[in-house]
Amino acid sequence: MKKILIGTATYNEAKNISSFIAKIKKLKLNLDILIIDDNSPDKTGSILKKFSNQKQIIYISRKKKLGLDTAHKKIYNFALKEKYDYLITMDADLSHDPNKIPQFLKNIKKFDCVVGSRYIKGGRNDLKGYRYLISRFGNMFIKKMLNINLSEYTTSYRCFNLIKLKKFNLNNVKAKGYSFFMYTIYLLHKMGYNIKEIPIIFYERRHGNSKIPKFEIFRTLITLFFIKLKILD
Repeated sequence: MKKILIGTATYNEAKNISSFIAKIKKLKLNLDILIIDDNSPDKTGSILKKFSNQKQIIYISRKKKLGLDTAHKKIYNFALKEKYDYLITMDADLSHDPNKIPQFLKNIKKFDCVVGSRYIKGGRNDLKGYRYLISRFGNMFIKKMLNINLSEYTTSYRCFNLIKLKKFNLNNVKAKGYSFFMYTIYLLHKMGYNIKEIPIIFYERRHGNSKIPKFEIFRTLITLFFIKLKILD
């Protein structure tokens, strides 16, 4: 039986985290859930402490907001250290449907990484207005710049086959913030790993506000520029 870890990072998800955990547990899969919280002022940590004594739940609290990229590196390194076979990363705000987890696990047996895509047949993006346009055309622009035959570069809903990714070190991903997810795809592709896309629906968060900073689009453009100049290689 494969050892499976679900990993997510939280910041001000007090109104979502209980439902997130419940939906995963409802699947009745043999897996663990690792949640890293960056000292959320809305008391997300207090809720997670109550869950931490339950089987399958692993809670790590950090003293301050250290960023999404560092949280995902910590999740990946934890999975390696504890010898998990498969790692699924996702958002905790329910924009990613936990019911898709079995499909990720089915596909990862044949691939090195499986990426959830809003932009292939069967996928959907429920973002509205300028946020939808930035996401849609941003991913199209990234595809053109990186010349990688994928449709989705910026979502965190992914599954890693840690059995096969022996030479892949997520610590080598130098990009920060949300650009981290794009750069991870770039590095996996550059190293010759097989990446598979499966359709997902990206839902608008039920509670709270989007945490994507307005300057993130500029950081992504700068990261792309550095990649093209091979500064980040």
